[in-house]
Formats: sequence, structure tokens, C-alpha cells
Amino acid sequence: MNSTDKVVNRVADSGLITFDLEEYYPHEPASAFDLKDYLFMGLILKEKDYREALKVVDWEFFRGKNVAIFCSADAIVPVWAYMLAGVYLQPVANRFFFCKLEELNDKIFEETIASLDVEQFKNQRVIIKGCSNKPVPVAAYLAITRKLRSVARSLMYGEACSNVPLYKQKSDPIHS
Repeated sequence: MNSTDKVVNRVADSGLITFDLEEYYPHEPASAFDLKDYLFMGLILKEKDYREALKVVDWEFFRGKNVAIFCSADAIVPVWAYMLAGVYLQPVANRFFFCKLEELNDKIFEETIASLDVEQFKNQRVIIKGCSNKPVPVAAYLAITRKLRSVARSLMYGEACSNVPLYKQKSDPIHS
């Protein structure tokens, strides 16, 4: 290589747009609200007792948190019981979902991705970044694939220097 040769960064010149799911990772703490703690004899939810118990819960504990609402006991819990917990959580929690604690980030990612405006990716070559420092759930990768597939010219997974092609828009008028 002599002094007149230029080093060309082909990755930078490729026109690829990197979409990093880690940027959407929830920052709020997570917590659980388990209805098993309100069951009579671990089996039955008594409406009057449940309503009274909810009145004395320290709801401030959930302030600013993402909350998973579920029942870990093998019991039949009426839908309204989950809804009533949501009524109490709504003024203090950041978000709440019907799910187990370990599924909470999946739900948050799916909601966040569903609300994204993806027009900036229309007819673009998009690479969905594969490596992250935080545990991005597989559900998030599927949700962003579903969202971007309808607008992107092409989708890839990985890094610009080493990627896996996922989708390429056909160039015929029917698919444009």
C-alpha cells in the first residue's frame, strides 16, 4: 500500500442502518404481584377478603416499576381479580402485564416495538444487531422482524461485517 492508496470503509459506505434492540431495554426495575398470597387456604379467592387485603397493600413499593401480575398457585382465579390489582397498580407502576416475572421483558419489548414508527426504515437495508450486553429476549427479535419486514428493503441479523440475510424485497412491481 503506497501513500496515494485510500483506506475505504466499505461497512460505513454500505448504506446499512443498524437497529439495536438493546437501546429499548427497559430501565425501570421489575417486580411481581402474585395473587397466591391472597387465596383462602391457597385455593380460593374470596372477593370480600381480597378487596380488604388490597386496601392495605403498600402500593408505593411498586412506584415506577414494571410489574408482572400472575398467580403461582394452581387455583382458578377470576379475571376481575387481576383487573382489580391493575386498578391499584395503574397510578403507581410504570407498566403492568399479566405474565410471570421472567416473561415481563418480553411483554415490554413487544409493546415498545409495536408502538415504534418505522417509516424511517422504508426501503432501507436494515441490520438487526445481534450482540448486546443485556439479555434481549428472542420475542423482541421476532417482534422487530415482524415490524420491519413490511417496510425494509432488506433485513439482516448480526453485525455489518458478519451478518445473516433474513429478507430481501423483490424488485418486481408487485412487491414494491
